[in-house]
Amino acid sequence: MLTRRKQEFAAAAFFLALALALWGCVGTINPSLSTKAAVPGFAIQPASQTVTVGHPANFSVTVTGTGPFTYQWQKNNANISGATSSAYTTPATVSGDNGAAFRVVVTNAAGSATSASATLTVDPAPVAPSITTQPASQTVTAGQAATFSVVAAGTAPLTYQWQKNNANISGATSASYTTPATVSGDNGATFRVMVTNSVTTITSSSATLTVNPASVGPSITTQPSNQTVTVGQTATFSVVAAGTAPLTYQWQKNNANISGATSSTYTTPATVSGDNGAIFRVIVTNPVTNITSNPATLTVNPVVTSSGTDVTTYHNDIARTGQNTTETTLTQANVNSTTFGLLRNLAVDGRVDAEPLYLSQLSVAGSAHNVVFIVTEHDSAYAFDSDTGAQLWKVSLLGSGETSSDDRGCGQVTPEIGITSTPVIDRSAGAHGILYAVAMSKNGSTYFQRLHALDITTGAELEGGPVTVQATYPGTGDNSSGGQVVFDPKQYKERAALLLLNGVIYTSWASHCDDSPYTAWIMAYNQTSLVQTSVLDLTPNGSEGSIWQSGGGLAADPQGNIYALMANGTFDTTLDANGFPNKQDYGNGFVKVSTAGGTLKVADYFNMSNTVNESGGDVDLGSGGAMVLPDLAYGTASTLNLAVGAGKDGNLYVVNRNNMGKWNANSNNVYQELPGAVPNGVWGVPAYFNSTVYYCDQGGTLKSFAIASGKLATTPVQTGASFTYPGVLPSVSANGTSNGIVWAIENTGTAVLHAFAANDLTQELYNNNQASNSRDHFGSGNKFITPMIADGKVFAATTNSVAVFGLLP
Repeated sequence: MLTRRKQEFAAAAFFLALALALWGCVGTINPSLSTKAAVPGFAIQPASQTVTVGHPANFSVTVTGTGPFTYQWQKNNANISGATSSAYTTPATVSGDNGAAFRVVVTNAAGSATSASATLTVDPAPVAPSITTQPASQTVTAGQAATFSVVAAGTAPLTYQWQKNNANISGATSASYTTPATVSGDNGATFRVMVTNSVTTITSSSATLTVNPASVGPSITTQPSNQTVTVGQTATFSVVAAGTAPLTYQWQKNNANISGATSSTYTTPATVSGDNGAIFRVIVTNPVTNITSNPATLTVNPVVTSSGTDVTTYHNDIARTGQNTTETTLTQANVNSTTFGLLRNLAVDGRVDAEPLYLSQLSVAGSAHNVVFIVTEHDSAYAFDSDTGAQLWKVSLLGSGETSSDDRGCGQVTPEIGITSTPVIDRSAGAHGILYAVAMSKNGSTYFQRLHALDITTGAELEGGPVTVQATYPGTGDNSSGGQVVFDPKQYKERAALLLLNGVIYTSWASHCDDSPYTAWIMAYNQTSLVQTSVLDLTPNGSEGSIWQSGGGLAADPQGNIYALMANGTFDTTLDANGFPNKQDYGNGFVKVSTAGGTLKVADYFNMSNTVNESGGDVDLGSGGAMVLPDLAYGTASTLNLAVGAGKDGNLYVVNRNNMGKWNANSNNVYQELPGAVPNGVWGVPAYFNSTVYYCDQGGTLKSFAIASGKLATTPVQTGASFTYPGVLPSVSANGTSNGIVWAIENTGTAVLHAFAANDLTQELYNNNQASNSRDHFGSGNKFITPMIADGKVFAATTNSVAVFGLLP
């Protein structure tokens, strides 16, 4: 029984096992019971995106196949952490994301698929508009159109909308706008423009339209007057005209046009006897018509000659050429240590900073003398017989109870300040002739600057002198009060030589070191009354900019214009419509000043493009003096009107006096520039002779620059020796164009007088160290001393004397 049950149990177990085995095989062996999974595909690929820096980008896909799916986004084929969905948003983009490639790998049970790559373009952030050049005010005549323009920057596209008196102008949607023909009612209208881009809108500053009345023909309010001069002098004719600008002028002599005579004044060349009785008139023209002035007659009297040479102003003439071409005694053959040397030393009571002056055959106390005039920093003026050394007269220019000035805490003129600048002489003025000089003095803490007029035969004060120098000028610059700049005598010294031009004495003023406050003054005085007739401040709304010129004088051209080199000071880089500084500040400028009508006014100027940096670094023009070149062709087809100047920056500048170049931030628009021609900088003045310009930089050689085809040579002839600070200030003697000698004084330490052949500076003819036993030593040097040559003698100033050199007995 038990055996049978066991058998039944075993059979049941077998069939159960068989059933279970058959059940497990159903899914494997019967495909109709299950569906096979599909590999992923892409219905929509990721699309390339363009965004702006700082914005995110969105990429997405739509896939086909059997889910579930997994996603892995990649940037530049590298997995992006956490980017595991069908869409991916980047972080805020940066410029480095530009060009990145994005794709996604999709996976399911059947496998994986990789999408196409999408490119991310990241554009820069848009920049708001800005205005780099504002609209400028315009002046037109009624009936003319005016054009306003703006220059703007920013992300394109930029759109424009011009407004007149704050109201939109229909159709005025470009960067410039030209009005219809103007009417008088448009006068004073304001114009501005709104510039817009995707970021914002900005509005320009307003520009004002000035509409002048319709043109009026010219009229002459002051006619030219008759002139009387002596042979060799110049004559100046002038006219004052009214009418609509621009007015143009053409002077005529005996009814024939005078070339280049196209301003309201005309100064003749040096007259000759044949000019006597000539008739001068001027034709004034404007856009309406022209009108001819009344005729004026020139009377030329014969010259009263003396038997020798006169040196009446610094560097021989008002052009400041430093040439005496009437020297018949001194030659290249006899200026040597055997035949030439020290004759005598004229002792005085103080430093001699001014160049001595000279008159030949002057009658003093009934006798004729060759007279040398000397002024000192002790406020004394002397007259000596240059042939004997006898003192003819001496006067003090101090007022009662006064002393010479202290040095004002500045070592440039020390230990006292009296007469610093070179005087000027008019031999025909007064009863006997007059010497004009400026002297500084003090009484306690009160300082004085005075202009003196001295009789050249006695030293007596003339013309109601002296007169105290006082001045004001409209401006807000240093030492201003109530809209006027005030001249403070204690802040200035008269360093540059006086200029006498057409009956007017001109003074110019320098500071004590750079001790503020000070500005740049030029003052004019009538030579017969000593009345101040005009004042000009060249930095009236700024500071500094004084006139030093290392003692060199204001220079003048034949047309009656004055030239000066300005020291470091304020220069306005904002220019008016005519290219002049908008606040009339000309620091570090080469300035041309008109004297027309008796009024000082800037007529033209030149400033180098880096003028502000030069002023800030004290690398300015003011250490040099201007020189007007003779009006000659110099190998060109027409006459050239040139002037030269150089200062501390080592460059030599030649200007066309009719178009000096003004200022441009990007270039020096000057007639000729010789960069590095005087590499150590110039503390002195040049000289001119026979189409050659002579310069010496401090610590450098004396150089000659020949002029050919209207230009200075770029490679000069040089002396073998160099000269320590401040270099030498050359003068030239010659007999016409022959026997030219360049004279120079070493002014530091023991003074040394040198003579070089003008046609070849490598040939030194003489220096006073060549003679044995110190025969020709003459004293201590005094900076900025210029040799003066007349009638066979050379005069050299020292700290307490003037030495006289000549042919030895």
